[in-house]
Amino acid sequence: MDFPGQERLKMGDNGQKSRVVRRVLFRQRLLAVFNAFGRVFPQNGSAFPTLGEPALLEKAGRLTGLDDFGDESFREPLGILLQALHTDARLNLVGRIAAHNDVLRLLCNRLRLVDDRKKHPAIPDQIISRPLFITGLPRSGSTLLHALLAQDPALRAPATWEVMYPSPPPERARIHSDPRLARTARDLKWLELLMPDFKRVHLIDARLPQECIAITEMAFMSYVFESMFFLSPYRQWHEDVDKVPAYEFHRGFLQHLQWRCPGSRWVLKAPCHLMALEALFQVYPDAGIIMTHRDPVKVLGSCTSFTEVLRSPFTDVVDRKTIGVDVRDRWEKGSHLAVRFRQDREVLSGRFFDIMYLDFIRDPIGLIRSLYEHFEMHLTNAAEEAMLRFLTANPQHKHGVHRYALEDYGLDPVAERRRFQFYMDYFRLGTE
Repeated sequence: MDFPGQERLKMGDNGQKSRVVRRVLFRQRLLAVFNAFGRVFPQNGSAFPTLGEPALLEKAGRLTGLDDFGDESFREPLGILLQALHTDARLNLVGRIAAHNDVLRLLCNRLRLVDDRKKHPAIPDQIISRPLFITGLPRSGSTLLHALLAQDPALRAPATWEVMYPSPPPERARIHSDPRLARTARDLKWLELLMPDFKRVHLIDARLPQECIAITEMAFMSYVFESMFFLSPYRQWHEDVDKVPAYEFHRGFLQHLQWRCPGSRWVLKAPCHLMALEALFQVYPDAGIIMTHRDPVKVLGSCTSFTEVLRSPFTDVVDRKTIGVDVRDRWEKGSHLAVRFRQDREVLSGRFFDIMYLDFIRDPIGLIRSLYEHFEMHLTNAAEEAMLRFLTANPQHKHGVHRYALEDYGLDPVAERRRFQFYMDYFRLGTE
């Protein structure tokens, strides 16, 4: 019996082919048996993880011994999310367990963050000054750029382990030895089991910087959820809702991380900031924005494939054409919003620095030097050498080539390039 992805793996490098194929086939068979169990037995019994809001809130309180979730603005998105997970996501047993565990972790984090602010009243006094936000179409080099900038000791980026387990606030003296590092590394092993192609597509490590969408998850206003699951009702609500509360939570979270572990300037990243530049500048009026740009046809092909990687473990029904439309519509809207903001707010043009993907891949350090000059920052020799070491240790395609075809997702490259021509024209972007 063949499983999805088996043919692609058989075509890989001969040196690792047999080990990779055996490992992935074992994982797929194991998950198939596990999910078959979930289909045989009803999932509404007490033995199965609940997605009911009262039960999750009660369990989070019991696990932490706390009862104050802070600002009540999270209640509406949480309710919409849980309802969509129940009615729309078509979760298999693995998906139900994953959704339950993730929502529970986020609720426990909220409780502990609120408690930390009560215990340490200096946290809300932290000033977040002139943060840098990396954004742009996904799959355009932003993750690598974020990781490189995080090599500069003068800059501060939220590490994956800090975002997953933020309480108690991290300390500078233990930033490289905190036991939460090992805990996060163990959690990421589960990610590798569930999604063996993930590392091929996206750079992640407990010590590497994490995206802002993993921060706003704790406000339950995040593009993480609709990337991981089919959630049409949540997506429709999230598209039009005021994003300011999410950015206010985001700022409070940075204050929490900064209190005992400061840096001279935050460097942050998420493609979805394109959809909310107005809200971002309302909460961070002195922010600088680094926008990465890539041929939209390449973006859509890579992003649709990545979305399939993310969703496949959690449902037995993966509709590629639905993924294609979801991804295309999201980033077409994001592109329009970003172009309109840039056109309407020319007074902020000096706050933006644009990077073309092909230029960045050809000369990453040269572009970073220009970026530092634009934002009147000083790039030390030590920081540049650290960035060069990171590039040497993490070459492109380190974990294999990410292969994809836009047509597999029901999208025509010629039609999609026409659809995004306004974006290419505005940023004078060539085809790839």
